[in-house]
Amino acid sequence: MSSFSLPVPGSPSSSLAAYKSRIRAAFIGANPRVCVAFWLFGCINNVLYVIILSAALDLVGPSLPKAIVLLADVGPSFITKLTAPYYIHLIPYRIRIPILVMLAFVGMQIVAWGESLPARLFGVVLASISSGGGELSFLGLTHFYGRFAVPFWSSGTGAAGLLGAGLYVFATSWAGWGIRESLMAFGFLPIVMLLAFFMILPLDRIKGQKWDGYEPIVEGADVAMDGEEIRIAQETDDADGALLATVHSASGHVFSAVNSPHEEKGLLDHATAAWQGFRANFEKTKHLFFPYMLPLLLVYIAEYTINLGVAPTLLFPLAEMPFKAYRDAYPMYNTIYQTGVFISRSSTPFIRFRKLYPPALLQCVNLVFLVLHAMYNFIPNIWLVFLVIFWEGLLGGMVYVNTFAEITDEVPADEREFSLGAVTVSDSGGICVAGFISIVLEQYLCSYQYSRGRDYCTLT
Repeated sequence: MSSFSLPVPGSPSSSLAAYKSRIRAAFIGANPRVCVAFWLFGCINNVLYVIILSAALDLVGPSLPKAIVLLADVGPSFITKLTAPYYIHLIPYRIRIPILVMLAFVGMQIVAWGESLPARLFGVVLASISSGGGELSFLGLTHFYGRFAVPFWSSGTGAAGLLGAGLYVFATSWAGWGIRESLMAFGFLPIVMLLAFFMILPLDRIKGQKWDGYEPIVEGADVAMDGEEIRIAQETDDADGALLATVHSASGHVFSAVNSPHEEKGLLDHATAAWQGFRANFEKTKHLFFPYMLPLLLVYIAEYTINLGVAPTLLFPLAEMPFKAYRDAYPMYNTIYQTGVFISRSSTPFIRFRKLYPPALLQCVNLVFLVLHAMYNFIPNIWLVFLVIFWEGLLGGMVYVNTFAEITDEVPADEREFSLGAVTVSDSGGICVAGFISIVLEQYLCSYQYSRGRDYCTLT
């Protein structure tokens, strides 16, 4: 005779059932295809960036600063994110994504097979442009796919750190592949983004998304233009007394047209339309700076200054560390950091942080704390340093994912696609600033330690 019993409240089985219920509730309404596609977008778009940084020593040799590779890997991405939001909407996603994939592929092949350092750095630049354009494009694309797109994109970017570092170590150290063969093979990874876009992502939500110019608009009416519905949303007087009509497209873009009160409404030339669109988007960018861009910028400056300028000097006597060589400490710090990033970037389905400044400022406190330790050596062992580095990764991932989650929740729908892309400039900008700071800071801290009898940073 069979029997069954209900879990007793407070028992391990009831706690497990409640936990599973919370997990299921967190993902109610999630489209598996959307979740998988955006996780792959985030992972593959960022994984080449991590692989290139992991290969920095092999690319430039031991005598040159590794920051050369960092700046080549981040600088073009920063410039792309700074400028592209104002024109990239002219290229439909169906064309844009293949272009970005091709740039990444060609860039990695040049990195792999370039004979000179300038040639290899040119390949890094191409891959960086692809990564920057990919980040603002895929984050803009989340506007069309609901509230699960951003967290799965962010989770994918967090996984990229662990996967990229692991793949490079596996290929070059364990599998015995050569540097060139490894980089060439990794150059094929962006094809996964192409497959995810055309074969996994439901494309019906962006069907007809494009912008080819202005057509005559009847005030107060919904009209179709090149297959895309638009509507006039508001009218205000600009500084010249002209009538500024803001036009919203179904794909989320915002455009502006000016009609003089002394002239009949008619066709606007493309130059005027482009200028007015730029003005409207620039005004929106100014409103994004303090609530979203500044905290993201601060957290990236702080955490990448820690990773690049401070972490190489956070060393103890070899007998007090779980390593065989001093050089093993830095990869371990990076792995622990990336683990924290992955966990926090995957957290928004379960927990949200609405206030972005507190974790960003805490990251600045982390930077000051670790710089002081590098100078005065007051942390008793490396295990506590591991804990701080893990906390650093949690804070960095937390600000990143919650910044874009807040934009998704708070920014009006007709401005959201542009806003998601425009704010991405903060992370690359922060990394660039951190790169320049770290070149000076690492040398200063290492010299300071050496002058006081701690020469670990000079040992391998």
